[in-house]
Amino acid sequence: MQELVNSGYTALHYDTLLFKGAYPRLYDKNLEPHEWYPDYIQTYIERDVRQLKNVHDLAVFHRFVKLCAGRIGQILNLSSLANDCGITHNTAKSWIGLLESSFIILLLRPYYGNFGKQLIKSPKIYFYDLGVACSLLDVTTEQQLKSHYLRGGLFENFIIMELVKAHFNRGLQPQLFFWRDKHGHEIDCLLKKDNKLLPIEIKSGQTITSDFFNGLKYWQELTGLATQQSSLIYGGLQTQKRTQAAVYSWRDFVQQLI
Repeated sequence: MQELVNSGYTALHYDTLLFKGAYPRLYDKNLEPHEWYPDYIQTYIERDVRQLKNVHDLAVFHRFVKLCAGRIGQILNLSSLANDCGITHNTAKSWIGLLESSFIILLLRPYYGNFGKQLIKSPKIYFYDLGVACSLLDVTTEQQLKSHYLRGGLFENFIIMELVKAHFNRGLQPQLFFWRDKHGHEIDCLLKKDNKLLPIEIKSGQTITSDFFNGLKYWQELTGLATQQSSLIYGGLQTQKRTQAAVYSWRDFVQQLI
């Protein structure tokens, strides 16, 4: 996002970036996402996949990738994916590995050190590019995102990937995790920085409400972490200090956290 800003491109709303994605060619050539991404995805499936792995039924693989897009921000459940796609568990596992190794999806691993056994230990699934994800979800206009059932997950995906890419851009290896226990308490992102785990909550809403901080409050009580080490990234434009956390706009959070 900062590279776009440096080139003079400023999105007025994050929906624009979710829909358009981040492939440079779309901005350089001013291409339409709903026209360019389906061709890109088709090229990836027909050419690149065949070079990487012997996938016999490309139509089934395409359906599998679409099903992955429908699970953005969710815990990866290979059995559910396999059943919905009509493939074996081992095939689903192999195809997830293929998508991860070819930088189509990112699996965000859970942090479960020092917290006993009552924790979720499966990863969450995200896409490296939101334009690809929106195309797979059959989103053809930016307007559709305003009421899309995955709006929150797509925004969360956007924030996570900006953190990942900002680390790589600085020559750093991102150390990002999420945390969830079996009672439903969750932290969207844990950023390991200077040997400290900094909790980050991600909310797509543009107006801050008290329940935005519930996960952070639980984490602070659980770990004894000082409130000033917690962050909330939201869909609004004002960066501000709150009692429970530092609140950052989606536009400028990277510079504050890395």
